[in-house]
Amino acid sequence: MALVVQKYGGSSLGTTDKIKAVAEKALTRQRAGNDVVVVASAMQGETDRLIKLALGITDLPDLREYDSMTSTGEQVSTALLAIAIQSLGGKARSLLGFQIPIKTDSAFKDARIERIETDRMKKLLAAGNILVVAGFQGVDPDDNITTLGRGGSDTTAVAVAAALKADVCEIYSDVDGIYTTDPNVEPRARKLDKISYEEVLELSSLGAKVLQIRSVEMAMKHGVPINCLSTFGPATGTLVTTGDEEMESVVVSGVTQDRKESKITVCQVPDRPGVAAKLFKPLAENNIVVDMIIQNVSEAGVTDISFTVRKEDFARARKIAEQSAKDLGAARVLFDEKIVKVSVVGLGMRSHAGVASKVFETLAGGGINIQMISTSEIKVSCVVDEKYGELAIRLLHEAFGLDKAPAAKKPAGKKAAKKKSKK
Repeated sequence: MALVVQKYGGSSLGTTDKIKAVAEKALTRQRAGNDVVVVASAMQGETDRLIKLALGITDLPDLREYDSMTSTGEQVSTALLAIAIQSLGGKARSLLGFQIPIKTDSAFKDARIERIETDRMKKLLAAGNILVVAGFQGVDPDDNITTLGRGGSDTTAVAVAAALKADVCEIYSDVDGIYTTDPNVEPRARKLDKISYEEVLELSSLGAKVLQIRSVEMAMKHGVPINCLSTFGPATGTLVTTGDEEMESVVVSGVTQDRKESKITVCQVPDRPGVAAKLFKPLAENNIVVDMIIQNVSEAGVTDISFTVRKEDFARARKIAEQSAKDLGAARVLFDEKIVKVSVVGLGMRSHAGVASKVFETLAGGGINIQMISTSEIKVSCVVDEKYGELAIRLLHEAFGLDKAPAAKKPAGKKAAKKKSKK
């Protein structure tokens, strides 16, 4: 008997018929002799609808109330899914975040899971229930409802799998795995059979619609294997696991773009110690994540500082940056919401030189100007004008040969046998 955690996204739960189909899949897995926990997202479009309601009242809603409201989508879907399983003859129990409980900090809208109690879940599983757990939500030390950020149901699923020591965490959506890039942008994109935690971590942080970044961090930390599958397609997907020698032989595994960032530039800030701290501390105190940062110091004793933030945080970040610029005596603040971050990712970059130069040459060949650059051991990212985003993806995908499957490695046993026969 195995313990399986399944997570279904909003596209898998968009209608009552789809919910019934998910109930059948969960029951089939249980009847094969497994314990099953299902983590459910809100029904398709529901979270967006709720957010739109709040923003229709104010651009800056109180975040405690925001979480209380946006978490209700999962309450509906978990109850409906439990009802569907029961209607098919199975035993099921739905549990909201506070009923487990899933304990988080108090960073509303982007809370982090601190611990998960397992006693209640284990008792219900032992009694033959399929557990239907609400994704995306938890409860803070003051019993306030919190949410884990968009895509937070992935994190709920991996966290529950880690807490229960599940054998596998299956993430179901409307795509059948992880691709070398978005097939809607590049039709020659190829599905990967296997990819490392580190590569998915980079791809997720760089805008790929794969898994929420915190879910990958948690899976890597606790060694939870993730299988990304389609609710509606074949049973084979993409396995996310520890990197191996075969993975590291591939220089670049994927190309992605992130259209959910905006750029802010604070111009002509006096160049003196502590300026950057005074600029970025208020952003951190407001839980605004800053991604790329570039600082240019001139001989005139002033500096320009450019940085990117998520579009959803742009209104708050803009207000804070303008106040900070005024306090620091900066000349002006510039804003650009029409940017896209294009990135290439691969474990093989660690041992292969020239990846960055190939990226720059490829973009230059397409007449694409680079505004900002960021690198790590296994990725190169460039900010460009948003109108060039898709062109950049296609050019880089072709330049690194991602439409072609990597050559199969010869089994070590056969190689050894040949050497032996020659002797």
